[in-house]
Amino acid sequence: MLKQQNHCFFCVNNIQAIDYKNINVLKKFISPYGEIIPRKKTGICTKHQKKLSQAIKRARIMALLPFVKK
Repeated sequence: MLKQQNHCFFCVNNIQAIDYKNINVLKKFISPYGEIIPRKKTGICTKHQKKLSQAIKRARIMALLPFVKK
């Protein structure tokens, strides 16, 4: 799990497009149980949190990420 940050990960690294095929980045924002970590814990801005959650949901539908982990 990520530590709470004061600045958005995507704004600091100047990442504009969040791609659902980039699994390594998406896994940083998913809990061990497969849940999307809320923005208060990750420190991501609202704009990027919406794009991130949409990318995670698309990756799940394309079977790149699991829906739940047991």
